[in-house]
Amino acid sequence: MSNIIEIRDFSSPDLDVFARLTEAQLRSRIEPEEGIFIAESPKVIGLALDAGCEPLSLLVERKHIAGQAHNVITRCGNIPVYTADNKLLAGLTGFQLNRGVLCAMRRPQLPGVEELCAGARRVAILEGIADSTNVGAIFRSAAALNIDAVLVTPSCSDPLLRRAVRVSMGTIFQVPWTHIGNKPSEWPQSGIERLRRLGFKTVAMALSDTAVSIDTPQLMAEEKLAIVLGTEGNGLEPCTIVECDYTARIPMSHHVDSLNVAAASAVAFWQLRVR
Repeated sequence: MSNIIEIRDFSSPDLDVFARLTEAQLRSRIEPEEGIFIAESPKVIGLALDAGCEPLSLLVERKHIAGQAHNVITRCGNIPVYTADNKLLAGLTGFQLNRGVLCAMRRPQLPGVEELCAGARRVAILEGIADSTNVGAIFRSAAALNIDAVLVTPSCSDPLLRRAVRVSMGTIFQVPWTHIGNKPSEWPQSGIERLRRLGFKTVAMALSDTAVSIDTPQLMAEEKLAIVLGTEGNGLEPCTIVECDYTARIPMSHHVDSLNVAAASAVAFWQLRVR
């Protein structure tokens, strides 16, 4: 049975996860045992539940309790469901609930790199990508274009930030992912060496005069390939490019030098897919 609670006291500590804790604080709360993330919209929350994520509490616009949020509320059991009208919820959270529902969920335990990559043939590596919108968009492309797994370096934005989860349309819960290293010293050299031991060749997506075209037959024919994508501004670190087996670029026209990293990821995933 649902535990519907009308919000009357905005200062209640039970609402801190939705209103006053930063995403860094949610992530680091006695992490990983007590780490929390926020999922937004019934579809995204449903995919998180399908993936086994544990719901802790819901924040739902009143009119959606019997409507678009009904199935999610039912699936979440007897957790607290805090509710008010849209205006009050926007005042509480600081943003409009476009889909009328947020869910605080326990952060999932992530697999190790070796476990994640067992049987994989195409993986994506995200290095230093700071924009959570781009991270979410890359996950959506990875899901759509048959990338087997995503590995996130220590300098990359957290894939479970609310905006990344929302932009991904929940595909963050469909594409297996984990961290490749937990501190800067574990990437790139030791991380790429781990991938080599697993049988992967690595390709750095980078602007370089020595880069091969992304449609080079030898590159496309690699049995196991890790596609390394860099930050929006400066791209991959020079030391990462040096460590990789290939450097590749997407051919451009009209004097355009590059694509946004999210758009580039989609092109790379399609061109380098397993055939």
